[in-house]
Amino acid sequence: MIHLLDARLHHAVLDTFEATFGKRPSDAQIQIQTTRAEFEGDRTVVVFPLAGMAGAPPHVAAEQLGEALVASQDWISAYSVVKGFLNLTLTHQSWSEALHDAVGAPSWGFAPPSSKPKVMVEYSSPNTNKPLHLGHLRNNFLGYSVSRILEAAGHDVVKVQIINDRGIHICKSMVAWQNLGNGETPSSTGEKGDKLVGRYYVAFDKAFKAEVAEAVAQGMDPKEAEAASPIMQEARAMLQRWEDGDPEVVNLWKTMNGWVYEGFNATYDAMGVTFDKLYYESDTYLLGKKHVEDGLAQGLFFQKDDGSIWVDLTEDGLDEKLLLRGDGTAVYMTQDIGTAILRFDDHPGLDRQVYTVGNEQEYHFKVLFLILKKLGFAQADANHHLSYGMVELPEGKMKSREGTVVDADDLLLEMRSTARAISDELGKVDDFKEEDKALLAQQVGHGALKYFLLKVAPAKSMMFDPKSSIDFFGNTAPFIQFNVVRCKSILRQANVVPSELTWAPDTPLDAEERALAAGVLAFPSVVEEAAAGYDPSLIANHCYDLIKAFSSFYQDHPIAKEEDNNLRQLRLALCAAVSTTVSNGMGLLGIDMPERM
Repeated sequence: MIHLLDARLHHAVLDTFEATFGKRPSDAQIQIQTTRAEFEGDRTVVVFPLAGMAGAPPHVAAEQLGEALVASQDWISAYSVVKGFLNLTLTHQSWSEALHDAVGAPSWGFAPPSSKPKVMVEYSSPNTNKPLHLGHLRNNFLGYSVSRILEAAGHDVVKVQIINDRGIHICKSMVAWQNLGNGETPSSTGEKGDKLVGRYYVAFDKAFKAEVAEAVAQGMDPKEAEAASPIMQEARAMLQRWEDGDPEVVNLWKTMNGWVYEGFNATYDAMGVTFDKLYYESDTYLLGKKHVEDGLAQGLFFQKDDGSIWVDLTEDGLDEKLLLRGDGTAVYMTQDIGTAILRFDDHPGLDRQVYTVGNEQEYHFKVLFLILKKLGFAQADANHHLSYGMVELPEGKMKSREGTVVDADDLLLEMRSTARAISDELGKVDDFKEEDKALLAQQVGHGALKYFLLKVAPAKSMMFDPKSSIDFFGNTAPFIQFNVVRCKSILRQANVVPSELTWAPDTPLDAEERALAAGVLAFPSVVEEAAAGYDPSLIANHCYDLIKAFSSFYQDHPIAKEEDNNLRQLRLALCAAVSTTVSNGMGLLGIDMPERM
């Protein structure tokens, strides 16, 4: 990671190399690293890529460049050469000045707001036939965190979701409720609306499988049995009636979706995620149908004998893709075409939109973006699929229709309960008010879950392990939270205002102090890198590395009790800078830092 002194050094190397050798390297040719522990120095310039331009062997070019840097830059105090590696020692004052800029700055590491183009981030995007589950948690935490990281990097961000509120899936729940529900409602059962509707989605699947099994037992081909299933035919007929605007079906659809939305909103509140705008498939699929029909008229698509409309992408290395069924009903691709175009119309100046969707949909988005290009959509290339791996259980993949999922509400409750049990057992919050104990349990429990799901790079699949996520040791949110609380406690007991801390500019920093300062100073570049790659794991692991270094430093160095006032002020400043940096970083993951724990 590049920290602020690296950026300064980068420019110094460019200018000094040009002055010494008469040629200016490209930015990409300048490679700066942390000096390895066995060598003297703070930063190392890799000279091998520059040797040809310098017209000298790497070790000779490094020697000449090092001598020129020390002579021209008063903040570089010494150099040494190991083959083609130029090790530089920076002055204590340069570290102090850079650190001073970070101390007491509430928004340390963030770019100026609205200094970069507007970006739309889509996440969650649930179906209204089931409650949110563990997979949705990773999706929401990832999308929301990416939104916050992009904002921290200076972008205007619009957070959206597309609610898949129509189609055969919701019709399945509706048919099952009509046939089996006996008029029950969330009010009559005391059940969250999304869970009630999801229960009937599972009931439909059981009824469907029973019908198919019975038909197969009587000698029917399995595929024919599925097509002939009475309950499936009923669901398909209901979908057609919905698209035809049948008042009875539309009213039932509105009622059951209303139950689901109330349930979703309660879960989103518990998750701590928000949206700026909601899009509904029931609105956007009509626009998608219009574009599909226009594409057919232009010869971009083709129609089969059954009336269905397709796009042929075989020349692009893909295949034929259904865009409208023969009965005129839409598919997911239909609404995605309409949604993509509508969003750019709704938000003039939008630079790009990011779809946070699991990796099983990678092919879908390749097709979508290619269709947009064939339609001549100007922003076809301004779309990005943030693909992420699945969260799996020890017993295998979750299946909503079979009810084998980890419910989001249940998991959040379990994490809060576990955090509360741990804090009660430790006895360190006995003097807390009940509402403060509940808040701490939420901060620790939810923070542990979010961090567990975000510390892994998005592209990787992961195995869910709630027990290890809430451990107070290792790469976990509770470990980070505990040490940030320790920082805050040190500063409170010292009764200092971080921005008012002062120390002599030439105060020596030992290796551990420089490592802490380097971690703090690297944070802005970590934010930039995480924003560019849509990768919150870079933030998560930087926070862990920094707080782990502080924890080790705390064990070996007195801070508030340091007798030398000058050194005490410097160490308190480091403590404040670490606290601010890690709090800001964890905040980008949607994780709150407690004041006490």
